[in-house]
Amino acid sequence: MLTETLTPEDIKNFLKRLSAAIELDQVKVDALPPESFSIAYSHSMWRTWRHDHRVHIEKLLVTADAIPQVMLEHVTEIAAAYEPALVGSVVLELFAEVVGGSCAEDLGTADKFFGALIQDMSGQRKGNSRHGGAQASILQWLPATDPLRIAQDPECGYGQSQVR
Repeated sequence: MLTETLTPEDIKNFLKRLSAAIELDQVKVDALPPESFSIAYSHSMWRTWRHDHRVHIEKLLVTADAIPQVMLEHVTEIAAAYEPALVGSVVLELFAEVVGGSCAEDLGTADKFFGALIQDMSGQRKGNSRHGGAQASILQWLPATDPLRIAQDPECGYGQSQVR
């Protein structure tokens, strides 16, 4: 049972918050002392990873108004029916495919990106009923701290508690 369908503005809000969280994550990581990192940590690689995500988010932002209403309804259903962490994992995988260059299909517009999300979520098990609406749920898909989960990569060496 849906209360309010997501709008392009809701999608843009999610994307803007994600981009800001990635930027803040870079600032926090830049402030860490060198001994916080594993010897295998590549500052330039992860800086590029964050930058490339933000570049792709900008592409999605400028095309968000073109997301068809029926697609917004499907994204709303996903936000209402699935655990935010599960959806966030799928979103991260889609970004990784695009940014890593291994994406077979073009996900360069918001309708294609969220269409791929809808397709990938179709085979997932639905969670318990959500607390709050779809607008609140999409903002929980990725955390505000370390949204790309870089700190969790074994070669990084810095922990979530150090980045906060």
